[in-house]
This record gives sequence, C-alpha cells and structure tokens, in this order.
Amino acid sequence: MFEFKLPDLGEGIHEGEILKWYVAVGDTIAEDESLVDIETDKAAVTIPSPKGGTVVSLGGNVGDTVDVGMVITTIDDGDNASSAATPAAAQTRKAPAPEVEATPASAADPASTPRSETVKTPASAVTDPASTPHSASPLRVGPVPAAPATRRKAREMGLDLHMVPGSGPAGRVSLEDLERFAAGGGTATDAEEDLSASAGAISPGETGGIPFLEIEALPDFRRYGAIETKPVRSIRRKVAKKMTTSMILVPHVALMEEVDVTQLETFRRREKARREGQPGGHLSLLSFVTKAVTECLKAFPEFNASLDHFKGEIVYKTYYNIGIAADTPKGLMVPVIRGTDSKSILQIAADIERLGSAARDGKIAVADLQGGSFTITNVGPIAGKQLIPTINHPEVAILGMGRADEQAVVRDGDIVIRTILPVTLTFDHRIVDGADAARFMKKLVMLLSEPLNWLTEL
Repeated sequence: MFEFKLPDLGEGIHEGEILKWYVAVGDTIAEDESLVDIETDKAAVTIPSPKGGTVVSLGGNVGDTVDVGMVITTIDDGDNASSAATPAAAQTRKAPAPEVEATPASAADPASTPRSETVKTPASAVTDPASTPHSASPLRVGPVPAAPATRRKAREMGLDLHMVPGSGPAGRVSLEDLERFAAGGGTATDAEEDLSASAGAISPGETGGIPFLEIEALPDFRRYGAIETKPVRSIRRKVAKKMTTSMILVPHVALMEEVDVTQLETFRRREKARREGQPGGHLSLLSFVTKAVTECLKAFPEFNASLDHFKGEIVYKTYYNIGIAADTPKGLMVPVIRGTDSKSILQIAADIERLGSAARDGKIAVADLQGGSFTITNVGPIAGKQLIPTINHPEVAILGMGRADEQAVVRDGDIVIRTILPVTLTFDHRIVDGADAARFMKKLVMLLSEPLNWLTEL
C-alpha cells in the first residue's frame, strides 16, 4: 500500500481545501494522472497521482480542509513495503462546523478579523495520551506555523503541534521547541501569555494592541430576518488578511490625476486591428500602462521597494515584476508579469491575457501569483470613474485605473473632445513622500499622453 500525503504546495501554505476528486474508491489510476484539485489561500492546483494502482481510500470529501503532510489517498500499488502512516493521519476538518479558527498572525499583522472555520484534528492528535509529555488542553486551534521538517519530526515523535509552545516569530514551532517539549521543558502555561499575540482570530472586546480600537460582536441578524452564512476560507480569507494587514499597518496616501490618452488610444486601436489574432494582439490599455509604470519605477526606485519592519531596512528591488489584479469567480487574484523592463508591450499584452485567463479558470500556478514588486488594478472595464486602491503589502504602492471615456476639455482656449483616463497612485507614506509621488505621477502622465515620444524606443 502507498499512502500519499499532501505535499508542500509552496512557501507559507499549510493547508488546502478539497475542490474535486478525479477518482473514487475502487478506481484504477495511472501514475501522473490527475488525482485531486486542492485550493489553497493562493490558488487552486491539480495534484497528480505519484503512483499507479487501485484507490483504496480517500482522505476527505469535497469541501474538507487537509493539512500538508496528511494522508489524502491510499493506493494499492502492489508493494506491501510501502509507506504505512496511520489512518488517523488522514483525518480532515469538515467545512460546515462553525468553530473559530485562530491562525498565526505575523508581528506586522496585529489585528485580524474573526473567522468562522472548523477546528483541525491533526494526525498527531490521535495518539496515546500516556505517550504525550503534557496532557493539558491544546494551546491553539487551526494551522500551526512550522517548517515541513518540523512537522515531519513531530509526527515521528508522536507529538501534537497544537500542544507545543513555539518560540519563533508568531509562535512558529522549531525543532528545538519539539525537543524541549518532549523533554518536559515547555508547558501550556509557558505559552498561554503569548498565545493571544500569535492567534489570527480575536475575541470581542480585544483590541489587537491598537489604542481606542474595540471590536464588538455582531448583533444577531436573525432577529430581523432570514440569513445565510459561510466560512471565510481559502482565497477570500487570504484577501481579507492581506487587506486588513495593509490598511492597519501602512499609512495610505492617494494622489489622483486625469490623463489625456487620446493619442495613445488612437495608436492602440489601430495596432489592435492590425494585429488581431496574433500573440498579444488584444493590446489593452492596461498593457501600455504596465510598460509606462515600469519606466516610472526605474526612474523612482522607492516605489519598487519594501519596508522590512524587523530589520529597520528599506529593500530596493532591481527587478520589475508587475502584478495585475484580476477579478475571478473565486475572488481577487494578482497574477505577476515578470521582467516587464525587458518585455515589449506585445509580450506584456500576451502575458496579461494568458495569466488572466488562467486565474479566471482556476488553473493558474502558485508561482505566477508570487514575486510582485508593484501592482496595477483596473476597474474601468467593469464600472467606476475612479477608485482609491489598497496597497498590496509588502509592496509600497499601487496604481488604480478608472474608466477611460471621452470628455469635453479646454485645450489652448478651445473646448475639444479628448479621451481621459483617471488614475490614482496610492503609496506608503513611511517610505514615499508626497513630492516623490507627484514626480512619479508627472512622468506617468507624460508617457501616457505623449506616447509617440517613447513607444518607438521600447
């Protein structure tokens, strides 16, 4: 028998939700054939079977949440000497249970919103109590921050990570913490004082360390009419955490401008018609803005940076990876176009189309959602004259595009019709001053309003 454990799906991902099984118990599956779709808080991924054989058991139902390292499938591959993890390792958390999950928060994320989620039963929790150094109640519920090697060691030692006090940032459990706990050197009492700081959920009345902030419990809405509830999970939960972190941690300032893109639109439409059907031939306005933003980032590197709160350093990136916010059925995703400084506008347009389609179809790779240095969000195609976007932390700034349309404006004393694009630059005032933002915007306006001066050079 071969017991297939959920593999490491990427840095910082500890769990995933089962979206779809491609097999049932008793089916025969070939090696590398699609086994299951798992949705993490970053993206949905299809996991192939590492072995061929007959499916003996499945480690959860659609909607269940499984942890990295837990057995998700048992396959009879004809090898009796294969891995033999205990069946308890395949336990999952059922989606509907209305418990509160407390997930670890970083030191830079002092306040997170309450979430309805189900308490996890890890494999190591189903052990003989006598073999566990401490029989006190678990220190926490929800995923425990720990490296894959630490999780593996805990399973080998028969320890429940939920019982082990973590000495690392946000309560992260290390190998040393496991050894100390197994030797009786750490107790639940030792870590209880630090638990509230590392928990992702907070109770009504807690402030998360922010003066004058008091979070009250919601009223019982059922008193006023019928309601429906569902857990905040996967991608929606990731968006909620990142937006909360950004808005609480980063002092946002927004600078707005209206750009005359009449010449650019004339050029874009002509080229789009000429290149119809070719790679990158869609040529949206967003592709030109992406290239122009890259030129601005090269001129003003403080907008292509991040602030390291723990080291007290500003990290300047010398690469240009532009994230493009995408509206998908599962929520907001930000596919990243890498190396926009070395790509043509046609190549950028092709990347926008390819990555956007993959995100909407739920087939985008996790790697394509990582490594961004600046983000652009465009609500113009849907609706909205203008917006103030939230910075995609830990980036320093974000550009929001509204709807470009024809307006009557004054030029040289005459009233003329021009195509005007409203844009908003939201920036982190800890790193960027208002004057720097104005210079950035001035260059961006020049590039977009006078495209013939630079398009031939790129």
